[in-house]
Amino acid sequence: MKSKKLTVVRTPDKLGDMGLASPRSSLSSVDSAAQHIQQELRRAIVTLELPPGAHLSENEVALRFGVSRQPAREAMIALAKLGLVRVVPQRGTVVVKISARQVMQVRFTREAIETAIVRQACARFDPMFRASIDTILAAQRKAAKDGDFVTFQLHDERFHAALAAGADAELAWQAVIDIKAHMDRVCHLTLLDQKTVLGLIAQHETILAAIDAHDADAADRAMRRHLTEVLRSLPKVLVDRADLFE
Repeated sequence: MKSKKLTVVRTPDKLGDMGLASPRSSLSSVDSAAQHIQQELRRAIVTLELPPGAHLSENEVALRFGVSRQPAREAMIALAKLGLVRVVPQRGTVVVKISARQVMQVRFTREAIETAIVRQACARFDPMFRASIDTILAAQRKAAKDGDFVTFQLHDERFHAALAAGADAELAWQAVIDIKAHMDRVCHLTLLDQKTVLGLIAQHETILAAIDAHDADAADRAMRRHLTEVLRSLPKVLVDRADLFE
């Protein structure tokens, strides 16, 4: 039987149907407004609140976030650069389907970058970021217990970002952020139950233990195993949700 998490996907008619955050009155510039809108729309696309085929209108985006059309347009241009939307003649801006080929390429790139990050972390790691990771893992456990897989995924990203920051490799992580949206959508589809997310937390703990032990080879192996989860889950997702893929 298919999981309910995999079957409830719809195309919103209006932005109010997306479940997006309320507009922020404190946004002080076009750049910050565009960045905020981009982040919110990216989250909605990754979590399939905006599924493939959903339409985005500059006017509706601007109205929803209480801004002019310029930051809305810039946010949508940024999403196009990430490969999440495209302009289709006579249809406007549309959320694209997931590319399995791109997911595989992103996973390969992440493995190359993030194994290098954990190897560097084994050589030197900022104690301030090390302490923050315990808090992140605790938040992940709570999200898992609550069955809140969207929040779990946010903390998952925080975990990887903290590893990069602690290893003084923030630019490397930024390169990952810029390319991983298609992989994030697949990962969202695989967060189906508490057992799955608890397994991912255990993998995080194994990576962290290797870093604490300054064992670069063990950290490398643990990160590679962690990033191959998508390889094990992708075939089933492709079958169960073929409608979401190119």
